[in-house]
Amino acid sequence: MVTLAEVAQHAGVSASTVSYVLSGKRSISATTRLRVEQSIRELGYHPNAGARALASSRSNIIALMIPLRTDLYVPVMMEIAIAVATTARTHGYDVLLLTGEEGPDAVRRVTGSGLADGMILMDVELDDERLPLLRATDQPSVLIGLPADTAGLTCVDLDWSATGALCVTHLARLGHRDVAVIGEAPAVYERHTGFAERTLDGLRSQARELGVRLLHRPCEGGYDAMAVTLARVLDERPGTTGFVVQNESAVEPLLALLRQQGRAVPEDMSVVAICPDQVATQASVRLTSVAIPAQEMGRNAVERLVAKLDGRGTDEVVLIAPELTVRASSGPAPTAS
Repeated sequence: MVTLAEVAQHAGVSASTVSYVLSGKRSISATTRLRVEQSIRELGYHPNAGARALASSRSNIIALMIPLRTDLYVPVMMEIAIAVATTARTHGYDVLLLTGEEGPDAVRRVTGSGLADGMILMDVELDDERLPLLRATDQPSVLIGLPADTAGLTCVDLDWSATGALCVTHLARLGHRDVAVIGEAPAVYERHTGFAERTLDGLRSQARELGVRLLHRPCEGGYDAMAVTLARVLDERPGTTGFVVQNESAVEPLLALLRQQGRAVPEDMSVVAICPDQVATQASVRLTSVAIPAQEMGRNAVERLVAKLDGRGTDEVVLIAPELTVRASSGPAPTAS
């Protein structure tokens, strides 16, 4: 392990000069700075993280709170987490991943211990119990998600309300007047998770505007649960010709069940999904879909948190506009053909 003293000896300067070059606390001549930086590179010196934190009152760590629940699609969550980690690294920050369901206790631990310089929170609920603590602390934070009250917060998210509206509009333009929504697991709605609630609001309001009858049914996902849900939908609304699916684990079971019942996609039934492009393009029928911009959300959150850490950021809500890609799973309603 190379020491600061060895860097100083190699560069022919004092240890304090090396320290000043690293911290930037004093002005050092350009020639001396270049010599010290060259010695650091040649020797492979890395400042001790603990000592650096004590000297600067900064840990150079961002805490990412990402409860990994079984009722959410973990690959999307992890794609966001990877985007957060890689973007943070370009700014000189490492990421502390908090995956438990501690809620406010985790916020208290981070803010009270100095573990991290700032926080990014995911899986945001409309009335999230972590938010009063965030508002009461001076530690910078960013939410990937949108609560009911965004006052005093910085939030980055897909515009889920517009996403729901876009799906209904697409099906309505194709002549579909009875549309069923296959939603997330019931627990997601019981927690009033922001993305699910806002999507549903967008679906319902646009359906009313366009004269579309909408039926929403949560689903655990998987073949058996989807079979029960589909049977309920067709029993309650036998005239259903369009589906909007916001549940990645229900996509392929729905397509398989429709095939088994002799209902062709898209000739008899149209399906629009809200899911990652990979899920949409690898399904047994290439799905018309609104993609989830996981990487953009992660990058954007880090950029705004770093700006706040540097004293440049302000509280704001950033909503990413949805984009719908038409593929093979949606077509004219049978009665409109």
